[in-house]
Amino acid sequence: MAREPVERRLAAILAADVAGYSRLVGADEEGTLTRLKAYRRELIDPKIAEHRGRIVKTTGDGLLVEFSSVVDALRCATEMQTAMAERNVAVPPDSRIEFRVGIHQGDIIVEDGDIFGDGVNIAARLESLAEPGGICVSARVQEDASGKLDLAFEDIGEPELKNIARPVRVFRVVVKGAALPSELPAALPLPDKPSVAVLPFSNMSGDPEQEFFADGIAEDIITALSRYPSLFVIARNSCFTYKGRVVDVKQVGRELGVRYVLEGSLRKSGNRIRVTAQLVEAETAKHVWAERYDRDLADIFALQDEITEAVTIAIAPAIADAEQQRAMRKPPEALDAWAAYQRGLWHASKATAEDNALAEAFFQRAIDLDPNFAGGYSGLAAAQHQGARLFRTRDLSDAQDSAERLARQALALDASDAEARARLALLLMQRGDHEGARADAERALALSPNPARAHGVLGATLIFSGRP
Repeated sequence: MAREPVERRLAAILAADVAGYSRLVGADEEGTLTRLKAYRRELIDPKIAEHRGRIVKTTGDGLLVEFSSVVDALRCATEMQTAMAERNVAVPPDSRIEFRVGIHQGDIIVEDGDIFGDGVNIAARLESLAEPGGICVSARVQEDASGKLDLAFEDIGEPELKNIARPVRVFRVVVKGAALPSELPAALPLPDKPSVAVLPFSNMSGDPEQEFFADGIAEDIITALSRYPSLFVIARNSCFTYKGRVVDVKQVGRELGVRYVLEGSLRKSGNRIRVTAQLVEAETAKHVWAERYDRDLADIFALQDEITEAVTIAIAPAIADAEQQRAMRKPPEALDAWAAYQRGLWHASKATAEDNALAEAFFQRAIDLDPNFAGGYSGLAAAQHQGARLFRTRDLSDAQDSAERLARQALALDASDAEARARLALLLMQRGDHEGARADAERALALSPNPARAHGVLGATLIFSGRP
């Protein structure tokens, strides 16, 4: 049979919906519907008509609109959001009707007045990334509209879009000289150590049976990371509120008060499974670490354990490195105790006499800023010990005594500090107390699997104890 010709055309597609619609309707069904109809009648529909748009279809809380011009679509969206923000000024924040808008330009299929295709799906995914009162657009829209409207565009990277296989670069629209279209919730304050949220891993396999495997990996990583005393890890219940949602890591960072977000996905093909994971700095959306794990699907629980361990062991040093780089970007006068400690670690790692002296100064500053912060004491112990043994900047015996006192002070403040425990183990080993060193190295590794120093000391003490 001959196939009917398919009508295709290039279009700018605008997708919009009401943020928190279910909550609004649950609180005041009749009032919400009445106000939404009034906004549509008085503002939104006239704006669409003014900018030559065609409403393709509406849902209870959303609409899909086709424009022949990217500039028309974006001008319509920004004017609509600005007008809605003005109307919401006198409305309590929890009662406001605020739209999220996504715009994409792409090839569409037209059938009986409706439109279909990847272009429509991408616009819908972009809308879900937008903040209440905000607009997200694809790179195609940003490129075509740049310089034609008084707008700025904030690059938020290539977030994974549900059921969209290819990467799409996304931009957040900023109206120059205007206030934010809606009041964003105040960001939660960051804790005084690196904080991380592990989002539910996306099941991209199309196999519902793999859902529990994806959830299990995320849950196990949360549990494993919680064993690291240097990390502040968000609980599973808070992280899993994002399950099934396409979210912006910057939004997650603000809402959960975290500096880092781990996200991942799972794909299954035959008897093979692929798990990808990426660690992102929430404030900048910068990728800190990413890895892919391809495995045979045999013992599902053993596989889950293997991938969990591999991801967890990789994340901790990636965060430690990112924290040092972050501290180095701060001016010295703006350092808090944690940042001063990170600056000390950075200089200590250079292993020169000059850098070691700077490391001592930064660790001492961390102690001065916060006398109850264990890291300052363990860092200063390490720098004094390194100065004596490598650079002969102080008497070795005096440095050994001072470093041991500092390490014990760190453990008195925080018994779960695995690095301080590993440092004490090294000091005891060099005193000849092999049994004490072995016990402290084992305790350090029980607290955290990552301290390389603890592994090295444990190996050396076993050799010295006649147990090679």
